[in-house]
Amino acid sequence: NGFGKFKVKESAAREGRNPSTGATIQIAASKKLGFTPAKAVKDKLNG
Repeated sequence: NGFGKFKVKESAAREGRNPSTGATIQIAASKKLGFTPAKAVKDKLNG
C-alpha cells in the first residue's frame, strides 16, 4: 500500500573517456539510488 521502494546499488569502478580530449580516465566506484514504484502506482500511471 506504499509508494514504492528505494534501494542503494553499488556501481563498480570502470573506465570512461573524456569526450573533449579522447583520453581514457578511471571512474571510481560509487553508490547509486534506485527506485521501484509500487504496482498500484504503475497501474495508475499506465491507465
